[in-house]
Amino acid sequence: MSDSQALRDSFALVGKSGDEVPRYFYSYLFLIAPEVRPMFPVSMDVQRDRLVAALGRIVADADNPDRLVPYLQQLGRDHRKFQVVAQHYEAVGQALLATLAYFLGDAWTPELQRGWTDAYTLVARTMVEAAEADSRVNPPWWNAEVVHHERRGFDLAVLTLRLDHPMTYLAGQSVMVQTPTVPSTWRSFTPANAPRADGTVELHVRAVDGGLVSPAMVYGLRRGDVLRLGAPVGDRLTLRASGGRDLVLIAGGTGLAPLRALVEEIARHGPHRQVDLFVGARDTHGLYDQPVLRQLTEAHPWLRVTPLVGADAGTFDNRSLAGPVLRAGAWHGRSFYVCGSPAMVSATVRDLASAGVPHDLLHFEDAR
Repeated sequence: MSDSQALRDSFALVGKSGDEVPRYFYSYLFLIAPEVRPMFPVSMDVQRDRLVAALGRIVADADNPDRLVPYLQQLGRDHRKFQVVAQHYEAVGQALLATLAYFLGDAWTPELQRGWTDAYTLVARTMVEAAEADSRVNPPWWNAEVVHHERRGFDLAVLTLRLDHPMTYLAGQSVMVQTPTVPSTWRSFTPANAPRADGTVELHVRAVDGGLVSPAMVYGLRRGDVLRLGAPVGDRLTLRASGGRDLVLIAGGTGLAPLRALVEEIARHGPHRQVDLFVGARDTHGLYDQPVLRQLTEAHPWLRVTPLVGADAGTFDNRSLAGPVLRAGAWHGRSFYVCGSPAMVSATVRDLASAGVPHDLLHFEDAR
């Protein structure tokens, strides 16, 4: 992109205005293109955060096309579920430039305007081309009928969904989900299974206090209800990242789902390797998937599952599971996968790195 450092500097300056920036952007966008408002949720808090995160990543990777282009292509494919078409990108570009001009004031020079215009033109073209290519092979979303809904705790449910079209995805990838009761609001979940021949997908859902989508899925869904699933995204938790190494998998709560999917992928397609799965929970009620894990360990001698409950979890109250995992064995050369709450993942990864686990062997989702 043209003069990427100038883009980064100006974006950093705009960022000092905090939450006012995305509020101004969306207010301007809805003013000039009111037809796009129904594409967005009533509550815009999460959407505002996503806008800032996406812009931050774009300007950060402006000099790294190997990282930026795949990210933009995925964004373009993913936006199909919102029914975004090429014409909408023009309005978004106008709103972006107006927002930058407003917050930069006298610092908004003609040169900077040309730089941001060129950059956005490239971003929009990459996203549109990816969306158009994807439309030739995939639907904008998958309709997913609830064929089984099992409560495994007062705030947790396991859902089995049957898709109306085949979905190609890798174990460890996530999908965005929209419920019929909360339209235009999408939340990310990771299937707990590798792709199945019958086209079903299993989701593990814990109701988040104050949330919209997850409580609707735990308490409100019934058999026969139909959800929408967006295209699979992400590669940080897929087996591609492991390079064929033996694995240490560390799960907290429903963070078990993508890690169980990895186990299923290895069981079906190999190559088999030693896998140690640690499942952290505050009490035995948190070990909601033990029968399935027991079946997996009985069927596959290369898999060992270790529950970490209460006192056995060591520092679990501080949301780090690194201590008991590191005490359980010598893991030299293994790839570590960590999934759970953001606080648990951050603390566990921090402690693993402090204990000498190389960063290239640590695989986890982060906010980036």
